[in-house]
Amino acid sequence: MIIQPMSQPLNGVTPLSHLGVIAVQGDDAASFLQGQLTQDFSHLGLGQARLAAYCTAKGRMLASFVGFRAADGEILLVTSRDLLASTLKRLSMFVLRAKAKLSDASAEFDLYGAAGTAAESLAPGLREPWHRADAGGATAIALYPADGQRRVLWVVPAGGPAPQGAALSHEGWAWGEVRSGVAIITTPIVEAFVPQMLNYESVGGVNFKKGCYPGQEVVARSQFRGTLKRRAYLAHSQGPLQAGQEIFHAADASQPCGAVAQAAQAPSGGWEAIVSMQVALAQSGGLTAGGPGGPALTVEAPPYPLLADV
Repeated sequence: MIIQPMSQPLNGVTPLSHLGVIAVQGDDAASFLQGQLTQDFSHLGLGQARLAAYCTAKGRMLASFVGFRAADGEILLVTSRDLLASTLKRLSMFVLRAKAKLSDASAEFDLYGAAGTAAESLAPGLREPWHRADAGGATAIALYPADGQRRVLWVVPAGGPAPQGAALSHEGWAWGEVRSGVAIITTPIVEAFVPQMLNYESVGGVNFKKGCYPGQEVVARSQFRGTLKRRAYLAHSQGPLQAGQEIFHAADASQPCGAVAQAAQAPSGGWEAIVSMQVALAQSGGLTAGGPGGPALTVEAPPYPLLADV
């Protein structure tokens, strides 16, 4: 297959080698996750998936997942591979008497991303983010779109047939991830944000009506008491950007006003990023990444409405 040029970054299929899978198996799989993650897994239907975060007691995000029910008593969590081992170890510490077993199931599945017409062809009925459907032996999950282009996560047992479609470069997929405005947690940003700082409550990543989980009080207080002063935005720069870079404002170069959560090269040149920063400064100009003399940033609103009323 011929790799499509970056001028058409969101039309094709690519392997997602940067992601892995945690399997949670047992009669208490759903109830265990219900008490650990920010989303509702007790009422997870077969036609649904969940975006969720795993937080510290202070509400800071340790990892993020796309989870779905693979079978009765089995839930799969797709997460960033660089955090899988540490996340699996930490979650396993809290199983205690629950009938749930956690394991690294990455070798048991192949993960792909499909975008544009490829996503339309593979999963024509999946329109709403976090809806899920079986496709033969594979699972298709609708993700948030990027600049209006549909995107699908495709999970198939290892060695199964790859989804059909033109080859999409990994760089093109990474750019689409950023343009979707939904950041995933990776090593450089562990414990950097509470979920709302990445707009997780607005993209289906937090359920405020479920029971307790680590950090739940902090997350709820941020939402209902108006204490949240940072939000996620899209940003562009002509200079290179990377996750974890601090953001500075010209009015106060002594301390950062935000950070880059996820970044990728843009097909039209420069770099695109999801940035989390002070709301009061987001549209003010004079922003740079990495330091007061770093690459200049232009910031735009996220590509979805923010949740104003829970």
